[in-house]
Amino acid sequence: MDLRVIIEQMETGEQDKALAVLQTFNKEVNTTTAGSRRLGELVLSFLSRELQPSCLLACLETVRILTRDKQCLDPFISRSAMLTLAHYSGIESSPPSENTDQEVIIEALKSICNILLHSLTAQVIAADLHFIDGIAERLKQCNHPTWNHEVRDTFLYTQQLQETICCPLLVLGNQLEATLCLCWPDPLVTARAGYEGFPPEELPQLSRQQTELAIEILKILFNITFDTNRRKVDEEEAVEYRYLGALLRHCLMSQADGEERTDEFHSHTVNLLGNLPLPCLDVLLLPKVEHGSIEYMGVNMDAVNMLLEFMEKKLDRGHKLKETLLPSLNLLTESSRIHRETRKFLRSKVLPPLRDVTNRPEVGSALRNKLVRLMTHIDTDVKDCAAEFLFVLCKESVSRFIKYTGYGNAAGLLAARGLLRGGRDSGIYSEDEDSETEEYREAKPHINLITGVLEEEQPNPMEGMTDEQKEYEAMKLVNMFDRLSRTNLIQPMQLNSDGKMREMTAEDLNKLATNPLFQSQEPADPDSEDET
Repeated sequence: MDLRVIIEQMETGEQDKALAVLQTFNKEVNTTTAGSRRLGELVLSFLSRELQPSCLLACLETVRILTRDKQCLDPFISRSAMLTLAHYSGIESSPPSENTDQEVIIEALKSICNILLHSLTAQVIAADLHFIDGIAERLKQCNHPTWNHEVRDTFLYTQQLQETICCPLLVLGNQLEATLCLCWPDPLVTARAGYEGFPPEELPQLSRQQTELAIEILKILFNITFDTNRRKVDEEEAVEYRYLGALLRHCLMSQADGEERTDEFHSHTVNLLGNLPLPCLDVLLLPKVEHGSIEYMGVNMDAVNMLLEFMEKKLDRGHKLKETLLPSLNLLTESSRIHRETRKFLRSKVLPPLRDVTNRPEVGSALRNKLVRLMTHIDTDVKDCAAEFLFVLCKESVSRFIKYTGYGNAAGLLAARGLLRGGRDSGIYSEDEDSETEEYREAKPHINLITGVLEEEQPNPMEGMTDEQKEYEAMKLVNMFDRLSRTNLIQPMQLNSDGKMREMTAEDLNKLATNPLFQSQEPADPDSEDET
């Protein structure tokens, strides 16, 4: 039967028509399957629906026939497609499948075997989805007399196939390298085969197929490496991770077919980069400076600049910042902490020498202003991450941090680190000068350190008061705080010698109350006519 006729009937979405054409297709074993990607997609769409038993079996038979041909595998090499087949084969672990139709199970298992035999990517997906556990569980059930020997044999074959699957980092890296058609003009420096020497913006877009396969590999690599940056890796592992980092740099500099797909591709790339050991991220800076490259201190900063632009784009969107922004922001923070060139480049972009001291640090459209606004975000993780990034760019210098953010915005991080008294945290950084612009130097004596902005000199509210009047106002303030603390509206705090805040105890408050200057009784009004 003409493949176009089959596709036309399938596209109607009607089960009866689909059943008729698929049964004919399945009987004509010699029918060519060339160009049948669309048929595979349509069959998978049917399998995602509630189907009549006969139509379900016909769809799975078609999948089995299509997956015998390597040229027809594309629609089936994805996480969703593999999960669909796992569901019908009964090896899906969550939620466990209740399917007992043995013909359906056999067809689905044979389809999975075909896919695993022909595709390394599918093998990786199957391993990541723990198919082997589902198969083992199903084999326990196959001992029941109601299960025929063909079902058991098929499960055993699938198990043996799964047990031969290995998913080391290099195997996955090789698959990603092949998917993107890469070559290696220099050690740990990639290029698109046939486009060596081309700048990233002149490379052709990745095809939809390339992007989908690459994303699947990136997802699985992320699961495999999720705890890598929390442990020390040996030299052999470091070689593998630097190789992977070089591949990810190419992913970061590549474009997919469309902005949305490119954004998804880059998101998975950034997520995986965040798992790599920090010393291995130096591969982002290895390519030579070429014509059109962004150069800083003699280093190619194309990849770092791409990360910065990606981070700002996520920040501007403002949607689910914890999930979308933090991976790239954390990556930039940790890269800056360990790589001097990266930190200095990012500082030049994010914290250029101050010239505008008339607006608060959080006011404006510059990247610094946007990040300072995040320092008071309602989500603790978001505000801490933004503050940490700026603090690292300031080489963890308290005075420099306050200069760019204002003491009020900086207080949260400084209090958490015990730095409210000033100083520098324990980070190790190179020495360089904090250059000040002429505008900042002139305004510096008049800048309000709390707000971080130049303010007109305010009149002294106690000017002209007698000592008695000043004492009266001070006592009013003490009594107000005392009433608020007694009703638990506020919690009095004090600064320890280690620079950290702690709650004031009853003993502390008693000491304050017995101070002759701060007696808690209401003082007489010095402006009243009555003498005291």
